[in-house]
Amino acid sequence: MAKKSKNQAKEPAEQEEQIPVSEEISEETPCEEAPVEEAPKEPTELEKALADKAAEHERYLLLAAEYDNYRKRTLREKDSIYQNAKADTANKFLPVYDNLLRALQNETADEAFKKGVEMTMAELNKILASLGIEAFGAVGDPFDPNRHNAVMHVEDETLGENVIAEVFQTGFAMGEKVIRFAMVKVAN
Repeated sequence: MAKKSKNQAKEPAEQEEQIPVSEEISEETPCEEAPVEEAPKEPTELEKALADKAAEHERYLLLAAEYDNYRKRTLREKDSIYQNAKADTANKFLPVYDNLLRALQNETADEAFKKGVEMTMAELNKILASLGIEAFGAVGDPFDPNRHNAVMHVEDETLGENVIAEVFQTGFAMGEKVIRFAMVKVAN
């Protein structure tokens, strides 16, 4: 029986030798229960330089857009200043136009005087036209409150609804801008 006990003693030793090494737990295999966190990476010099370049390019684009807006705004302002100066200057000559028109409407025996006034009026109309200034507000035109100043109202069956019956002072406009409103009498 002693022999058996030696065999029995050998069997557990053999069992120890049979345990494979791969089944042993090593420190290199991560535990599934606790995930490993990576430390935040610091940007490299190249990444910093690329970020600086992108920020500088963005500032350049903003500066270029601001300059373009400034250029367009100053061009509009210059054009507006020129148009307003032209309108103001023409407005100063409108009383001369009114006086010449009154002189033409009066009868005179002196034909040379009448011819001189007609030539002066024609020249003034030519100058106003070259500046892009047009007269408006004739008898029979429809009344427009944005361009006409109605100072009187008359009932007249021969004229339609809201039609100019008489013009007291001619109106002038430069494009869409009214320089002087026409003073009119409106029918119906």
